[in-house]
Amino acid sequence: MARSARFSTAAWFLAPAVLLVVALIAFPVGHTLWLSVHDAAGRDSVGLANYVDVLTAAQIRRALLNNAVWIVVAPNLVTATGLLVAVLAQKVRRSTAFRVVLFMPMAISLVSAGVTFRLVYDESPDRGVLNAVVVGIHDTFKPPSRYHGAQARDGQAVVSYNGGLQTSRTVAADETVLLPLVGLAPRQLPKSATQAGSDTSIMESGVHGVVWSDFTATGGRPGTVDAGERGLPDVAVEVLRDGTVVARTRTAADGTFVVPELTGQGYVVRLAADNFTEPFVGLTWLGPSLVTPAIIGAYIWIWAGFAMVLVTAGLAAIPRETLDAARVDGASEWQVLRQVTVPLLRPVVVVILVTMTVNVLKVFDLVLVVAPESAQGPASVVALEMWRSSFDNIGRSSALGVLLLVLTLPGVLYNVHRLRRGER
Repeated sequence: MARSARFSTAAWFLAPAVLLVVALIAFPVGHTLWLSVHDAAGRDSVGLANYVDVLTAAQIRRALLNNAVWIVVAPNLVTATGLLVAVLAQKVRRSTAFRVVLFMPMAISLVSAGVTFRLVYDESPDRGVLNAVVVGIHDTFKPPSRYHGAQARDGQAVVSYNGGLQTSRTVAADETVLLPLVGLAPRQLPKSATQAGSDTSIMESGVHGVVWSDFTATGGRPGTVDAGERGLPDVAVEVLRDGTVVARTRTAADGTFVVPELTGQGYVVRLAADNFTEPFVGLTWLGPSLVTPAIIGAYIWIWAGFAMVLVTAGLAAIPRETLDAARVDGASEWQVLRQVTVPLLRPVVVVILVTMTVNVLKVFDLVLVVAPESAQGPASVVALEMWRSSFDNIGRSSALGVLLLVLTLPGVLYNVHRLRRGER
């Protein structure tokens, strides 16, 4: 066959691929470069003004910083998680089912995963799974205050002070101190609470009084102990004189307290702030300070299965004799993993790291869905800024697209180089 005929045949076979490359890659890249040096409408040339704008704008600098955090954290954690899971999966029964379950997040779109994690990170422990767990662990070691939300009854000489409540005037040892509180839900009153002790039932000497919930469904007189009103047991009471705490005690089941050794006048009775501390309600995962780590956590959940599959394939290629020889030589499982398995898996690990690095530079839908509107700025990345700019400034958006291409190109070229070297 003549040389021209061979060339013609090759051209006909290559033509469809060349047309696809030109239509889907070359033309879009060239047109984006052309738009990046034009104004917001894509008509008049502005030179490199768009590039100067994107490199000096505060929000773009924040997005670049967030991308740097993503690049440093996400690929490494995805790779480490996939490696550990793949190794541990070899030690469990039904490892195939285990791997399938861990790979399932890959079948979910990033938008769907974002909606799911928006619920997981919900600030309310009643809806957010993560905060429910955090609050449960916190309350196990430090239970919430029993009487949080309680307030002093207006007009009863009780005022707020540093988170607690105290008498607005000094009292004498021979008078009964009435401390009526409101704002408590019935479920907050412990089962041990009994009918509040009336002021006439306390006849002992010393500083004494009663703390009770000044509310009853049948009405009653404000500031007076009525039938059906229950005392508040186990309330921490402090007695001060001249600003110094001179005694501490706790209320009984009927809300009464007494410090018999005190005499004279000039005392202030205070209910300590610890009685009213608001319960721990978890963390604001989607607030400005934690939103980026929270989104990275969702990303790891999605992509760890991808890393696990590649590492599992790499593990299958490692000769069992090599690992058994290390164990015979006395190496522990951790030493086998660190000094034998990981070095032999280095080509696979590098591919995962490079692929994930390129992938995190393009992520934007997960950030858009998970981060609430108030945290969109602190969580923004370059791809998200490019998407936003495309609605009102095509030149700026194109410049951001070129910037994103420049950032991802080294990783893409490295992967191409590794594939060609593997073929050779």
